Amino acid sequence: MGMNRRIREAIPADMASIMQVIEAAKGIMRSSGNMHQWTDGYPSEDVLLSDMEKGGGYVVEEDGQIVAYFAFLASPEPTYATIYDGKWLDDVQSYHVVHRIASDPDAHGIFSSIMDFCFSKDANIRIDTHRDNHIMQHVIKKYGFTYCGIIFLASGDERLAYQRIVCEGHSS
Repeated sequence: MGMNRRIREAIPADMASIMQVIEAAKGIMRSSGNMHQWTDGYPSEDVLLSDMEKGGGYVVEEDGQIVAYFAFLASPEPTYATIYDGKWLDDVQSYHVVHRIASDPDAHGIFSSIMDFCFSKDANIRIDTHRDNHIMQHVIKKYGFTYCGIIFLASGDERLAYQRIVCEGHSS
């Protein structure tokens, strides 16, 4: 790696850099055939500020440059209350959800860095992605998440939902 990578809480002063990373991520989505995710100005600065206010907005830095953004938020996630065509691995324990992962196309291994960080904070994590986001589906499964079913966002848009629970002492 050789790079000095660190994850820290995002602050409003990071906004311009975060928005650049998000625009780059949208470019990757479009070029890989994912045309319908992150449209109409989403995620907006208001959404990101809301993450930060909840203490759940994070940036990944390499050598002091912001190369990725993600939200890591405590349950409950309202859109996860009902899941279709499947079920959560566990629907009793509290969990964290990871949303809005965006990274610079030149930064590699970001998903693993983010997940290693998140699983150091909580052993039970849920995530969802768009049916057309094949890149994200691949890294989610590669990291050991289990496909659980379909959830619907407040907007009515469908998402594929996943969960991973790491048992104490060994990874499941």
